[in-house]
Amino acid sequence: MSAIASEPASDDNVPAEPIVRVRRIHRRDLNKTWEFLKLVFREVNRTTVEFQRPTSKKRFLERYEEKGVEQLLFVTTIDSKEQILGYAECAEDIIGVDSWMNERYFRNREMHPLYVEELAVHPSYQGRGLGSFVMDQLEHLARVRGCSHLVLEVAENNETALKFYKGRNFNKLDAAIFMAKKVLNDAEILPPRPLSPPRK
Repeated sequence: MSAIASEPASDDNVPAEPIVRVRRIHRRDLNKTWEFLKLVFREVNRTTVEFQRPTSKKRFLERYEEKGVEQLLFVTTIDSKEQILGYAECAEDIIGVDSWMNERYFRNREMHPLYVEELAVHPSYQGRGLGSFVMDQLEHLARVRGCSHLVLEVAENNETALKFYKGRNFNKLDAAIFMAKKVLNDAEILPPRPLSPPRK
């Protein structure tokens, strides 16, 4: 099992908790960050209609090149190697051509949001304060940039994430709800049907 290199252990030989630092992403981080996101969202994406991460590696790599996109890594050192524990992606403008967000909605309400496009915490480190550190960093960015709100999207059936966000005073906005109706399977061509009598 890997030892976590962080602060020196206390006198009672209990290993110290990892120290997590935040930094901006570099080009050399892209492949390992993509693998990290696949790991984090594997289970969520099996149970939700809409992918909770960029739908392709190509789209993820394009985000790195887009102006105004902030990509942050939350990392620690394990056995002298840096390991990604968290990731956040945000922007002051709605990014990409594939967004469903309506900028007018926020402008009409005099909101200047920092849009949180992605937030991911390593499954092994959930429930240990890492998500709070990620949110604190995003709130700090919003404050120093003069933003009035943090806006993010979460799947309605992602109960763990919903509980976390509600605990941090996030409120539901006007949002899309995916709906479906079961259709009985039949032949593609409908059977003959008599017309109604002509109107008098």
